[in-house]
Amino acid sequence: MHTGQFLRVVCVLIPAPANIFSVKFLPHSGDRILVTGAADTKVHVHDLTVKETIHMFSDHTNRVKRIATAPMWPHTFWSAAEDGIIRQYDLRESSRRSEVLIDLTEYCGQLVEAKCLAVNPRDNNYLAVGANGPFVRLYDIRMIHNHRKSMSQNVAAGVHTFCDRQKPIPEGAGQYYVAGHLPVKLPDYNNRLRVLVATYVTFSPDGTELLVNMGGEQVYLFDLTFKQRPYTFLLARKCPAGEPVQNGKTSNGLHLPASHLRLSEGKICSGLGELSPQLERVKQQANDAFGRQQWTQAIQLYSRALQQAQHCAMLYGNRAAAYMRRKWDGDHYDALRDCLKAISLNPGHLKAHFRLARCLFELKHVAEALECLDDFRGKFPEQAHSNACDALDKDIKAALFSKTDASAEEKKSSSSLRFHSFSRKESIPEDEIVLRESSFDYKHRYCGHCNTTTDIKEANFFGSKGQYIVSGSDDGSFFIWEKETTNLVRILQGDESIVNCLQPHPSYCFLATSGIDPVVRLWNPRPETEAENGRVVEDMEGAALANQKRMNADPLEVMLLNMGYRITGLSSGGPEASDDEDSSEGQHDFLFPLEQDFLFLFPLEHDFLFLFPLEHDFLFLFPLEHDFLFPLEHDFLFLFTLWKRSGIM
Repeated sequence: MHTGQFLRVVCVLIPAPANIFSVKFLPHSGDRILVTGAADTKVHVHDLTVKETIHMFSDHTNRVKRIATAPMWPHTFWSAAEDGIIRQYDLRESSRRSEVLIDLTEYCGQLVEAKCLAVNPRDNNYLAVGANGPFVRLYDIRMIHNHRKSMSQNVAAGVHTFCDRQKPIPEGAGQYYVAGHLPVKLPDYNNRLRVLVATYVTFSPDGTELLVNMGGEQVYLFDLTFKQRPYTFLLARKCPAGEPVQNGKTSNGLHLPASHLRLSEGKICSGLGELSPQLERVKQQANDAFGRQQWTQAIQLYSRALQQAQHCAMLYGNRAAAYMRRKWDGDHYDALRDCLKAISLNPGHLKAHFRLARCLFELKHVAEALECLDDFRGKFPEQAHSNACDALDKDIKAALFSKTDASAEEKKSSSSLRFHSFSRKESIPEDEIVLRESSFDYKHRYCGHCNTTTDIKEANFFGSKGQYIVSGSDDGSFFIWEKETTNLVRILQGDESIVNCLQPHPSYCFLATSGIDPVVRLWNPRPETEAENGRVVEDMEGAALANQKRMNADPLEVMLLNMGYRITGLSSGGPEASDDEDSSEGQHDFLFPLEQDFLFLFPLEHDFLFLFPLEHDFLFLFPLEHDFLFPLEHDFLFLFTLWKRSGIM
């Protein structure tokens, strides 16, 4: 059947009573063998030539969210499921059983859910795994298999070790990656019911980079070759000369101790070199945008200039100031990184030193902020009693003195707070703590989209050399960034509600997208002479700002917004929309999809609303006026509104 210029080759009826979350062709099968993972916990293998299911695996105990394959292993594939287990399948085995490759529950407790995984296309021995929480894990499959084989041989030979329980993952077989600011932000996110979960991971075409779409936050790119540690502020007195820096490599300039920053004036020319006339114009345009308080435009212009002037401390310092003014999620950490880069290039950069202390304070590293401010006063005594310095000192000391007993305990075990707080209900093994504390930081961050509603939202590399990054969004659009500058270059409307999936064609310049709509859209470049594309979002900065507000909104409001109801301050009218607009269109009946049959209680202003589940897992919410009973025609749903006077509080 033709649809436009495209041909539907085959239609296969797959016996899945629930959502199919992942579909993969097995390599070297001639696009004949298809593997699916679904919400019914099953993994199916289908032969498209005979339109039959040839294998069915029932080993998982919760929803299967992602399937991964490897080019050099045509009979093998892997699955990630919400039971926290990564399984490996070999279709040559007659047992029809899968093998537990990684059991995350042994490290993160029973609440962990595996959400996504990917195999490195250049070295198929490496498997990336994403789960709930901010950490993404990279495993060496070969090391795991060799370790298991050695354990089995020891058992068969009657060899005993000092430990009754052998480690299922050997030391050195796993590496962790995390955006440096996220672990310490977790308590705040938890208090606001904001969930961090890696919804998609994928490798660059050359296998040297790992891209992560972090649900509840931004998109992150990790460099697997030139790794860098999350920032830790070290003063000279804490890091004696000759002692290695605590967090490893210092080539990125993110964790240089103060002793390394006190360079002679003769060594700072690289940070003060003159810009070319063209870059001077770009810098001036960025400064003008900053003056107009157009922070995102200023950041993008500074980033463009930095691509050609990577040793200009002034550009890093200016971009840090723009990040600090914009205040999107993660901006203060990017500002901190820029301040450190500016200082490494020009140790005499006064503003970068002061902004560094302010960033530490905003990132809740209050004690470190005070140490950094004291260090600033020592380097620049003429600024020691300036209004800005005194104001920051006052803020820091107020924060220190206002700490409760709980926060004092927090400070005493700051390492535990940084890396372990998201698993508060579970004890964490020592091996897991070590891996989290030695995790690697990101290379680039991409902002503007929103990923809070679905846990399958993808991000991907796009272009002949993967020079662009694309991601779906809860606003029905998909976003395109330049990989190296991180600048947002295009937003396209891809769905009426949410764009979840984006997959590039392996050899042609096509991008396939899908979401809630029952269609898959194919995109390719169009000649500039053609008519305007009606799906282009013109106000990119406004759309990105609206998404940042959406990510920080109340979870119930976000759900209603994604269902098409306007919430004051989060509507498509943007930040300039009047708060006095009539909001009656948001007062209609609402439909709540549920995953399980539970009774929910939602507080709405002064009313309490009891919602009873229907047979097919849907709930209806009706406008509140008085105390009623709402019978439905088919499923006999009863809804009550109860006032405070009813005594249920």
